[in-house]
Amino acid sequence: MNINTAMMEATCKVVGPGSTGTGVIMGTPDTANSSLMYYTLVTAHHVLDGVQGDRVVLVLRKVIDRTQQKYQRIEVPIQIRTNGVAAWAKHPDVDLAAAFISLPEGATPTVIPTSLLLTDERIREFELSPGTELLCLGYPFGAEGSDVGFAILRSGKIASYPLLPTSVTKTFLFDFTVFPGNSGGPVYLYQTNPVYGGGTHIGSIQGLVGIVTRERNITQKIEQLYEKRETVTPLALGEVIHASFIKDLISKMPLPVKTK
Repeated sequence: MNINTAMMEATCKVVGPGSTGTGVIMGTPDTANSSLMYYTLVTAHHVLDGVQGDRVVLVLRKVIDRTQQKYQRIEVPIQIRTNGVAAWAKHPDVDLAAAFISLPEGATPTVIPTSLLLTDERIREFELSPGTELLCLGYPFGAEGSDVGFAILRSGKIASYPLLPTSVTKTFLFDFTVFPGNSGGPVYLYQTNPVYGGGTHIGSIQGLVGIVTRERNITQKIEQLYEKRETVTPLALGEVIHASFIKDLISKMPLPVKTK
C-alpha cells in the first residue's frame, strides 16, 4: 500500500458541537511490546478546544473489500473531556493536540506509524525547500470526498524559508487555501525517483511533514474620524506545524494503563 492510500484510510473527520476539523490516527508503539500500538488521534488543539461538550465523533471507515475498494462508514464517539477536564495533551509551544483513544475493531484499517514523522535530519537529507510539492488531506467546510467519509486530497508547495531548525521555525507556509474544517489535516510528502544529494534515487520517499493549524491572513486596521474597523485579506496560504512537534508531544505522553 502506498502512502496516499494509507493516509486516506488513517485520516478522519472530527465533529463536535461548535467545532469541525480533521485528524489523523497514528500508532504509538507500546514500550514493553513494540509489536503493539496505541491508537493516537493527532489534530490541531483548537479543533478539540472549540468543542462545546465532552464528546466528538470521528468519521472513519471499515474495509469491506479492499480489492473492490468497498468501505463502510463508521461514526465513533470519543470522550474528550471528563468533568470539564481535557482528556488530550497539548503541546506547550504550538497549536497541536494528541490523545490516546479506543476504537472498535476494524474502525480504521490503517494507522500511520510514528516512524513516518519527518525529523530535521530527514528534511535535510531529502533537501525539502521552497517549491517542494506536498499533499494534504482535510474536510473543507466539513465536505467529504465520498459517501463513506474519506477526506479530500489537495496539494501545494512549501512557500516559506528557512525550514530548519524546526524547533525554532515551528511552522512553515504551505501554498494552498485553508478553509474551516482543514485544521488538523495531515500534510505529507510522496515523491517517486526523487532528486537529492546530487543524484536521482530510484524508488520513492515519503513521510508526514506536519499538521495544518490555520490560514495566513493580513489584517489591516482602518481608523477614520467616526469609525474604526479592521479588514482581513486571505493570502491563500496555510500554516503547517512541523512533524517534529508531533513526535515530541507523543513521546512525553504517559501511555494508557493496561486493564486485565
